[in-house]
Amino acid sequence: MTKKQKKVLIRILVSAVLLIGIMIVDAQMEFHRWFALGCYMVPYLIIGYDILKKAALGVWHRELFDENFLMAVATLGAIALGIFQTGDFEESVAVMLFYQIGELFQGYAVGRSRKNITALMDIRPDYANIEGTDGLEQVDPDEVEIGTVIVVLPGEKVPIDGVVIEGTTTLNTSALTGESLPREIQTGDEISSGCVNITGMIKMRTTKEFGDSTVSKILDLVENSSMKKSRSENFITKFAKVYTPVVCYSALALGILPPLLQMWLWNAPAAWGIWLPRALNFLVISCPCALVISIPLSFFGGIGGASARGILVKGSNYLELLSKVKYMVFDKTGTLTKGVFQVTKLCPAEADQEAELLYYAAHAESYSNHPISRSIIEAYGKTIDHGLLSEVEEVSGHGVKALVDGIPVAAGNQKLMKQLGLSWLEPDTAGTVVHVAVNGVYAGYILINDIEKPNSAKAITGLKAIGVKTVMLTGDSDRVAKDVAAKLGIDEVYGELLPADKVERVEALIEQKPPKEKLAFVGDGINDAPVLSRADIGIAMGAMGSDAAIEAADIVLMDDDPAKILLAMKISRKTLRIVYQNIVLALLVKLACLILSACGLVGMWAAIFADVGVMVLAVLNATRALRTRRL
Repeated sequence: MTKKQKKVLIRILVSAVLLIGIMIVDAQMEFHRWFALGCYMVPYLIIGYDILKKAALGVWHRELFDENFLMAVATLGAIALGIFQTGDFEESVAVMLFYQIGELFQGYAVGRSRKNITALMDIRPDYANIEGTDGLEQVDPDEVEIGTVIVVLPGEKVPIDGVVIEGTTTLNTSALTGESLPREIQTGDEISSGCVNITGMIKMRTTKEFGDSTVSKILDLVENSSMKKSRSENFITKFAKVYTPVVCYSALALGILPPLLQMWLWNAPAAWGIWLPRALNFLVISCPCALVISIPLSFFGGIGGASARGILVKGSNYLELLSKVKYMVFDKTGTLTKGVFQVTKLCPAEADQEAELLYYAAHAESYSNHPISRSIIEAYGKTIDHGLLSEVEEVSGHGVKALVDGIPVAAGNQKLMKQLGLSWLEPDTAGTVVHVAVNGVYAGYILINDIEKPNSAKAITGLKAIGVKTVMLTGDSDRVAKDVAAKLGIDEVYGELLPADKVERVEALIEQKPPKEKLAFVGDGINDAPVLSRADIGIAMGAMGSDAAIEAADIVLMDDDPAKILLAMKISRKTLRIVYQNIVLALLVKLACLILSACGLVGMWAAIFADVGVMVLAVLNATRALRTRRL
């Protein structure tokens, strides 16, 4: 709970205690009307001074008829009624208390969701390594000039765009480009900031200042895209724009027109003492307590129920928008796939030689930390006998050569096979291919893929079943993208996209769809942050996702399970059903009370009792949004 919310809670508690205390003492001592007014004004002003201030500012700026104006007029009308007729002032304090409690619940719902989401950690690298007289010195990237030689150690982020002048390594570019395959780097290659150095130390000469680097441009994209972000207006504000002027003008007419008609048409004395109290009654009854409490509570229940299932929603407006989503756009790596490599196929040159193929490949790759090598060793699943290995040689950009128990073995790409003068088999499916040669003879290939998450296909099938169109955008090759899309049943797929390309593609989809239908994007990498901000709803994978993606998103899935996307949509739709049920219930009862009050058939307490009863029913109905286990 924020400091502001704590202050509001303290005001609510103080006002409630004072109200109850004054009511008890007043019942025993029967305060004089003006003394009672002074007593009740203390809790009233404590709980409602900010609402009165906002209403006054709205009048000053000619922005009438919002919910603050309605609350001010309704409660001041109750006070006026107490002065001129009933002598009761507790209604005005109670109405303001109800309203502030509802506002506190909604604020707490948003705050609770945000509290559970990891705050944005600066994605810019904290330092760059420069060689000094006493070894490496860490300096601020902003201070590094173009042409400076910097050192990037294994495990560090590349701080600035540049060209490698010494060393070879492997870069993890998935968070930056969305490509699942690590990139081999050698002298002369250009690399972008934001990539992670995996294996070896490299020296590079910077070609840009940090402000012009790739990471900075992506952050700039996020800021510009955020300005275009659509937001759903709060229902009460929209409702009050119509409801408030209607009831205010109706109350004014109720208080003035009947007495005037009595005077003009029937030449009777104007019954101001009858119609003015009825008009004030009408104003007090018009206060939509059931709405202002039950609607935020419904969203709070939906947000709370989603949070319990590992789905963090940053605000009730996002939950409302999610229920209207008709287009779900996915990133691939880390979103629909695990982002880790696994051997998916062994294809020996001779039949029944799969075990031998994997044996030689695993031993030859055993000294490498490359993710591809690790996946082969994991697939082998046995202890590597390093005593059998000798003359291990890494061929940069090609693969590895070694003697395994005295037998020459080579494992790598097509370039390595070509270097050895061997022909090779072409795989018939998409993936990363490691060709293997044993004793100078081509032995076959091993196919490695970034495998789909277990629930990805289930999520896609479920979304399509509720009428949502699915699209996949990825930085991977078209062949890999189409292969994954075919396996999962995705409707449309676009590959080989850069971060800016993804934003353009999403904008094109937004322009094509009907205005009332919403588009959501699901991603996890730094490169996904701009498009997460641009979509109507951004959904980020929180467990392994980048900080930029989590911050840019409106909804965060904390366990990275794609099936939770379908669950989130079901929760949002259930929550909106409950909200609409409460709206209909509250408005029907409110309308009935207003009609009865205008006819003089019910007094203040009867009307308030009916209103509070509706509020209780609405709140109980709102608590159903917390239950999500059967969805």
